[in-house]
Amino acid sequence: MDVSFLGGPQPQLGVGVVAPFDFALDRELWRWVPDDVSLHLTRTPFVPVGVGLDLARLVSEHETLHAAVQALHAVSPQVIAYVCTSGSFVSGIAGERAICAAMTRAGAVPALTTSGALVEALRETGARRVAVVTPYTKSVTDSLEDFLGEAGITVTGRAYLGLTRHIWKVSYRDVVDMARAAAVGAADALFLSCTNLPTYDVIPQLEAELRMPVLSANQVTMWAALRAIGAAAVGPYQALLDPVARRGPAAMSGPAAAPGQGGGTPDGTPRADPGAAALAVPPAPPDTEWGDGLDPPPRLPEGPASRPPG
Repeated sequence: MDVSFLGGPQPQLGVGVVAPFDFALDRELWRWVPDDVSLHLTRTPFVPVGVGLDLARLVSEHETLHAAVQALHAVSPQVIAYVCTSGSFVSGIAGERAICAAMTRAGAVPALTTSGALVEALRETGARRVAVVTPYTKSVTDSLEDFLGEAGITVTGRAYLGLTRHIWKVSYRDVVDMARAAAVGAADALFLSCTNLPTYDVIPQLEAELRMPVLSANQVTMWAALRAIGAAAVGPYQALLDPVARRGPAAMSGPAAAPGQGGGTPDGTPRADPGAAALAVPPAPPDTEWGDGLDPPPRLPEGPASRPPG
């Protein structure tokens, strides 16, 4: 069979991805990627440590990242992304910048991290106050809040699971319930932290319900990496990806739109979103256990006043 007329395959842009050894959401990353871009993934070496501050430091050591980036160098990516939220915020803003610099030196191409992409995405959407959802323990969640504070971002409310393993098993129902618990106060956006936390399908529903941009760790990483090579992330009606969505219900900061704004009726009453009920779930009872049933305690919603000083 003569296939010379096909002339392909078509050239592909490449994004190198360095992920922690326990990363399980390769398929979710691909859902934001257009057809003319390939992801090339590698993982850091296994270490027998549960998810926490110690693991975040271990998987972000410069020597570890150097080896991973050099492995990716063989396939010539145009940009390299470190897909780990805690590993890129655990040492603060200076630590995140040092990771990018170390990866760039190792691969001779631009490099970025999930936490750096988060700060960029918050600026893109104009958010200065953010509600936070994490699967982490309290100490790791505190570290994320400290990182955001360094970047000039105020955390208005938060909810976390206390997990130390099996984060990829958390259900969409649990993510939605935590988002509702965290979205208190005058938040400009909601952030769903951890690249191992499934989020893709809940973002449009939460934006419609909470009337604010909803950002997730994998979403902001893919958005920033693709933008760095002149491509655009794809996804259904997400405020970060679609400027039109920012002018619609997702951009509203209150329960009702001003007269004449997208998403509301002329008298200011918000229109019902036909897709919002698709993933809507009732709040979980206080004694509900989360995740895979092995590790997590009940949901732990917090407002700014509930965090102890120091």
